[in-house]
This record gives sequence, structure tokens and C-alpha cells, in this order.
Amino acid sequence: MKATDDGQNHLNLFNNRQQPKKKRKSRTAFTNHQIFELEKRFLYQKYLSPADRDEIASSLGLTNAQVITWFQNRRAKLKRDMEELKKDVESAKILSAHKSFLENVQDLGILKKKAVICEDDCPKNLVVSTGK
Repeated sequence: MKATDDGQNHLNLFNNRQQPKKKRKSRTAFTNHQIFELEKRFLYQKYLSPADRDEIASSLGLTNAQVITWFQNRRAKLKRDMEELKKDVESAKILSAHKSFLENVQDLGILKKKAVICEDDCPKNLVVSTGK
């Protein structure tokens, strides 16, 4: 009997575990038409009123929750894209500044070479400063 009790206790461990919460809804696969219409609306309206949301949801065959979630995700994507664009602009400014600096350094090198050449070609009584 003891062996049976142990087996019963063993089974109870599994039965006492919490059951998983509600299963998450699977990812919605929007049609190209739905995405096109949602994107079109997003171009001029980043936030929807409840009435607008109802109208879009019913016209596209979506639930209010799907429309809410799509707009939230789209605003988050826009924010990420804008931050990435700012980083790209800053990087371009830095690269441009480095390029300009290198060109100026190159120009200075050419000027120094010209000054040395001129020093050799100039009359001996003329003093030329090379900045050394």
C-alpha cells in the first residue's frame, strides 16, 4: 500500500501545478489590402478616435483590438525609424567633418611642398618662411 501512496503523491505533484493561463491569440496575418488601408490612414492620422477605430475595423473585417494594436505597433515603428534616421544624419555629419578635415590637411601638405619648391627657386636675397 505504501508503494501505491507514493505513486499517488507523485501524480498529485503534476495535478497541483498551475494550469497555463489563457493561450495567446495567434499572430494576425493582415492582407495586403488591409495593410494598405491602415498605412494610408496612418499617413494623416497617427491616433484614432473610437468612432474612427470602429469604422476602420468594420470596413476591413478586423476587431477593434487588432486596429488598436496595429496603430500602436506602427507608431512604435515610426519612432524607431526616426531615431535611426537621426543617428544616420549624425553619422553623416561626423563623416563629412572628418572628410573636410582630411582635405584641409592634404591642402596644407601641398602648400608646404609649394613653399619648399619656391624657396629653392627664389633669389638668394629673398627670405621665405616655411612656418617651421
